[in-house]
Amino acid sequence: MSQPAPISILIPARNERANLPACLESCRFAAEVVVVDSGSDDGTQELARTWGARVVDFRWDGQLPKKKNWALANVTWQHDWVFILDADERITPELAAELRAIVALPPGGASGYYVNRRFWFLDGWLRHCGYYPSWNLRFFRHALGRYEQLAGVSDTNSGDNEIHEHVLLQGEAGYLRHEMEHFAFPTIAVWVEKHNRYSSWEARLATSRTGSRQAADASALDPVLARKRWLKHAAQRLPFRPTLRFLYHYVLRAGILDGYRGYVFCRLMAFYEFLSVAKAREIARHPPSPGSRS
Repeated sequence: MSQPAPISILIPARNERANLPACLESCRFAAEVVVVDSGSDDGTQELARTWGARVVDFRWDGQLPKKKNWALANVTWQHDWVFILDADERITPELAAELRAIVALPPGGASGYYVNRRFWFLDGWLRHCGYYPSWNLRFFRHALGRYEQLAGVSDTNSGDNEIHEHVLLQGEAGYLRHEMEHFAFPTIAVWVEKHNRYSSWEARLATSRTGSRQAADASALDPVLARKRWLKHAAQRLPFRPTLRFLYHYVLRAGILDGYRGYVFCRLMAFYEFLSVAKAREIARHPPSPGSRS
């Protein structure tokens, strides 16, 4: 049996008992697994410990940093390389072997790596819709990467964990050949629950005084991500945004090729855009009082 790879895996969690077994099973190749938990009451912490993970408590005070940045800065990591993995994600055996090979390389290479994600939706993998490929910077030397903290925006009413923020990396980044699996949307109800929260994030960011800005150091963003963010900001001025969002995902990003699965997903993305627009207008008309988290 192979020795565990000198890799640390960070799993942010809250009430993830249902997802954790399969997630932790996919992490068996790594020498250290740390579950950073936000007061779960469903047995998440106990389950994580039975799988051999180290559990670290996180209590958010409503200010920055949020969970993953806090963990990167405050957890005593046993290894230089860390992989950020959500509880509903899985590291495939092929990806695990690739990660093992990377950490065995001599020093001097890339400081981090982007990994492509496959999204499971309506009993199958999305292959288009603008959700595949989906590159995320998840594997990096923990001392050299932090999630961006959007200037002037603290609480976006989206919880204590970074959602859409990207990692800013000191050094060069490479791209992994093998993919990870993401089971974020097992049902439409779960999709709606998550995107209700995500749309609050979008609305609060869009109506903040500095929401149109990039990260604190935008030059550290991958050029492709920076361009996508600029286009997203420019699109906020367009009329009929929900309809345009549907056409973007279904036609321009070939969601039609995903059949019924793609049609439903693209319709839901249009609904997400509608929620974001409506919530932003609501906030603009009735700004929350200072210190409010509603």
